[in-house]
Amino acid sequence: MAGFADLNVPQGADKKSLQSLLEATAHLGYSVVALNHVIDFKEKKQEIIKPVSPSELFPSLPIVQGTSKRIKVLTRLTLVVSDPSHCNLLRSTSANIRLYDIIAVFPKTEKLFHIACTTLDVDLVCINVTEKLPFYFRRPPVNMAIDRGIYFELLYTPAIKDSTMRRYTISNAISLMQICKGKNIVISSAAERPLELRGPYDVANLGLLFGLSEGEAKAAVSTNCRATMLHGETRKSACGVVYTVKKPRKVEEEETAVPACKKAKTQA
Repeated sequence: MAGFADLNVPQGADKKSLQSLLEATAHLGYSVVALNHVIDFKEKKQEIIKPVSPSELFPSLPIVQGTSKRIKVLTRLTLVVSDPSHCNLLRSTSANIRLYDIIAVFPKTEKLFHIACTTLDVDLVCINVTEKLPFYFRRPPVNMAIDRGIYFELLYTPAIKDSTMRRYTISNAISLMQICKGKNIVISSAAERPLELRGPYDVANLGLLFGLSEGEAKAAVSTNCRATMLHGETRKSACGVVYTVKKPRKVEEEETAVPACKKAKTQA
């Protein structure tokens, strides 16, 4: 299994708080985190700035619990879009956008959700878990996103903070699972304090409440996160990235591979 990852750690202005969050994620066993810079066009007109290099923020990165390797820090940009005109920024050839390791979009309407799934060049589509969704998920855009290698992100921190948001989180997640069948799901924290973080196996258990199977829940904090990172690398380089996995041979295949004469001798 690939290493565990949390692809949504808010990038606040306080470096000390960010350092403690990073140390907490490494202590819990996460090998990769993504510092999330959010741009909400509803608040005010904002420009996309260059991502801050992790080496500038942290003099030394913490070592992942149970390993001898240091945690890997990625950069992420999330655009909260409430109008179709906001998507033009993603369609433009902005040099600063290409500098981010992961690009996510948070659509507020059904039309924008459809656009994000079918046309936008992004890695993640964020699902609202803090309130009731104003629309129903439909199969065509969801299947199109899966075919394009785009993943859907669910946050677990709101479910820990408040019972009402817990109800919305579970309800919205189950609605999505009924359409995507547990495919292409990533579970992240968006934790603002170390106390809000949970270990990867605890998060996988939360995934069971969201309607995921045990294997799908574990993939949501490991292999699916890696696939999202590889999708981001492909987007940045404008070419393919090959990721190979050795497939274990089945017993039946091994038996058929044995010559018939040799098999007869062993049976005799």
